[in-house]
Amino acid sequence: MEPRLKNIINKEINPSLKEMFGYKNIFMGPKIEKIVLNMGLGLDGNDTKIINSCQEDLASITGQKPVITKFKKSIANFKTRKNTNSGLKVTLRKNKMYEFMDRLINIALPRIKDFRGLNPNGFDKFGNYTFGIKEQIIFPEVNFDKVDKIRGLDITIVIKSKDKKHSFELLKKLNFPFKDNRSN
Repeated sequence: MEPRLKNIINKEINPSLKEMFGYKNIFMGPKIEKIVLNMGLGLDGNDTKIINSCQEDLASITGQKPVITKFKKSIANFKTRKNTNSGLKVTLRKNKMYEFMDRLINIALPRIKDFRGLNPNGFDKFGNYTFGIKEQIIFPEVNFDKVDKIRGLDITIVIKSKDKKHSFELLKKLNFPFKDNRSN
């Protein structure tokens, strides 16, 4: 069965973006390619018990087993050694990506305490959007009682588009809760 968000993008959002920016066809518009979730563990990466609990959390959030990332070089000031564990990473594509994004927008982000919106300046020059979450417990899949320590996540949404403005409009039409740029 096709995810709800994918259906909305294909039937409503792509035609409206085509009209807004004057594309010759729908396929010229911005398209979400993948979502990458990254959880850095730092010095806790050496403890297998902590890595296993974080792997379970990320696997329950995404529905996919995370990959353990390693440090590429040793840096004495950061107390890191080459090829030791540094964190966890998951790359979501196709249907899992749309299902995760739907849960993120409609369930997880509204559960953040004192949430005022996402920063619209998180776009890079290619149109990809990156933001951080301070607590992994905002996802309902994570059992609050089993969490040993609250950890953060970095989420990168990779968007194939011409520039930042096109990517921003796509995410805005998907009901991403961006802050207003008004000054108080």
